[in-house]
Amino acid sequence: MIRIIKARKITKVSVFALALSLVINVSVNAQEQLAESLLNKISTAQKELTMAEQNIAKQRQALSSQLSKLETEVLALREKTAAVRRLSDEKTLSLSQLEERLNSWNQQQAYQQGLLRRFLQQQGDSSDQSIIDRSSLVDKLDRVLISSQQFEQYFAPSWQQSKVILPSGDITELATLSMGPISWYWNETSGYAGLASAHDGQAGLLKSNVQFKGAANSTIGELHSQAAGSIVFDPTMNRAMARQQHSESFFEHVLKGGKWAIPIVFFAVFALIIALIKVVQLGRLSKVIRFTPSILSNALAKNQDTAQSQIIGKVKGMQKRLLDIAVTAKSANERDDQLFMQLQDDKTRLERWIGAIGMTAAVSPLLGLLGTVSGMIETFKMMTLFGSGDPEVVSGGIAQALVTTELGLVVAIPALILNAVLSRKAKSYYNELESFAILLSKSDEQVNTSKTANLINESTATTQAKEKTTTPKPSIAQASLQESSAT
Repeated sequence: MIRIIKARKITKVSVFALALSLVINVSVNAQEQLAESLLNKISTAQKELTMAEQNIAKQRQALSSQLSKLETEVLALREKTAAVRRLSDEKTLSLSQLEERLNSWNQQQAYQQGLLRRFLQQQGDSSDQSIIDRSSLVDKLDRVLISSQQFEQYFAPSWQQSKVILPSGDITELATLSMGPISWYWNETSGYAGLASAHDGQAGLLKSNVQFKGAANSTIGELHSQAAGSIVFDPTMNRAMARQQHSESFFEHVLKGGKWAIPIVFFAVFALIIALIKVVQLGRLSKVIRFTPSILSNALAKNQDTAQSQIIGKVKGMQKRLLDIAVTAKSANERDDQLFMQLQDDKTRLERWIGAIGMTAAVSPLLGLLGTVSGMIETFKMMTLFGSGDPEVVSGGIAQALVTTELGLVVAIPALILNAVLSRKAKSYYNELESFAILLSKSDEQVNTSKTANLINESTATTQAKEKTTTPKPSIAQASLQESSAT
């Protein structure tokens, strides 16, 4: 029984296990089927999504094209509405508003016309100003187009045949090379070259500014034949050459001063001649030798030795005349009067014509100022007749007026210096002569003092000699007493 019961139990367990395994197998199969169904659904959904996106993209392109068309239509309608609104506004505008708008349009047109005219003038259009003003906007634009084409040609210059006015005045058709505002010309037959510029703004006609010499001609010839070479030009745009051509000599510069330059030049020559004469005169004056009062007193007393006579013999010129007066004078008063008169004569000779140089230094600037004033008056007269629009009329007149002032200062400054130097030299020489004359006038006092001193010396010498002869010799007792008293 027990075995039967155990067998039954075993069969139940096996059945349960078999059922459990069947259930597990069924569940696994169901999960696999569910997963496959889900994957299928996902793939179908993705396909539907891609199809939907493609449809949306197609619809979007169609809508964007429709939108652009609608936008263009809207813009066109907006312009039409603006034009219609402008027409409606113009219908409702008053006459004053229409005039204001017309004035603004005219101002804009005038501004544009001015820009075009200024551009054509800067480009050197040879047409008359009145023709430019009367030409229409289309004509001006055509000229601007032509000038722009010419400007483009400047970047790639080439040799062309143009008429050139040579320095001799002949007009010859030569090979020219233009680069910007600078042009070179080359005469192949004669072998010369030069720089040229537009003649009075006339197109196709050049004027020779300078003709080359030497190696410069060969370089232009190489450039013409070999299309390569060095060139010579004026970087100042012909200003340096114009300055060189307008350079003037000193005589031409003085002639610009007009009639008032003549007295200034006369005073200058007059002062120069006087200065040269005075320089020679003062330079040839003998040197004033200085003496001590004792030497002069001995010389005037006529008891000088040979050394003193040699020293006095060196005196020359004005100093010699003063010494001769002191020697030949009969009395002291006569000597002093003659010395004073001779000093006055010497002073007159030393200072003669020096004042004329000082007068030249004072008068020359005044004459220059007078010439400037008269030149300015002439300039204002020209401005009154021809107007002040041309700056050359004003600048040229002022430049000519200032020439006289320049000449006056050029003459006055050296004249003032010469006057000071020559006056100082003459005054110093006169002071030396005056001091020498003072010594001569006091020479008699020196002689008297020397005589009195000699007499006093002689008298003292004689008295001392007499005392020596008359005084007796002391005795021995007296000598001893004197020695004891001395001790």
